[in-house]
Amino acid sequence: MSGHSKFANIKHKKEKNDAAKGKIFTRLGREIAVAVKEGGPDPSNNSKLKDIVAKAKSNNMPNETIERSIKKAAGDVNNVNYEFVSYEGYGPSGTAIIVEALTDNKNRTAANVRNAFTKGNGNVGTQGCVSFMFDTKGQIIIDKEECGKDADELMMLALDAGADDFGEEEDSFEILTTEEAFSAVREALENAGVPMLEAEVTRLPQTYVTLTAEDDIRMIQRTLDLLDEDDDVQNVYHNWDAPDDVE
Repeated sequence: MSGHSKFANIKHKKEKNDAAKGKIFTRLGREIAVAVKEGGPDPSNNSKLKDIVAKAKSNNMPNETIERSIKKAAGDVNNVNYEFVSYEGYGPSGTAIIVEALTDNKNRTAANVRNAFTKGNGNVGTQGCVSFMFDTKGQIIIDKEECGKDADELMMLALDAGADDFGEEEDSFEILTTEEAFSAVREALENAGVPMLEAEVTRLPQTYVTLTAEDDIRMIQRTLDLLDEDDDVQNVYHNWDAPDDVE
């Protein structure tokens, strides 16, 4: 799940089983298809596609799989009928949840999302009801073990390229950008040979909600699990201050 900026999750998120990886690749494939339809199959002339390719690589999607997805989308562009939809709502104790989906059947997706909220004792709200609690940011995570640069050098590289903020934790660096500056900063790091563990535009909560009641924790986890199982759902953002071993 996206939406949590705590660094302790990073390695956990990358240690996914094959089934989870397959699901991620399927979702990335949809994003690639939509980007190709909107801007063509050449990443050098399609900045959105270039960013998605970088995101795919950070998720360990093989180059041949990426290339195959681009070629398939380019050859079948008239049959790419995915539509972007988003939903906002509330989980237990007022936790805020945003769901982004790419779907070829909005009625199916809406029903599935509503079901996930309902089974977790939450409810879907109106557009805008919780999105104001999140900031849209470019977020780049770098594993210290894989990065050959020290903190000062990396920070100056990022800031010179247009980054807003640079953070350091025990095992990783985090670079934040505006949505508009994300591509330029990511490309600057890529050109400098900096390996990126994650690189994407995301939504970061302005504040976090801590859940203490076991039932609340169980219910929000049920909602998140159901959303994660839905093939239409691309991203889920929330402001639950989840334990590091949960997400």
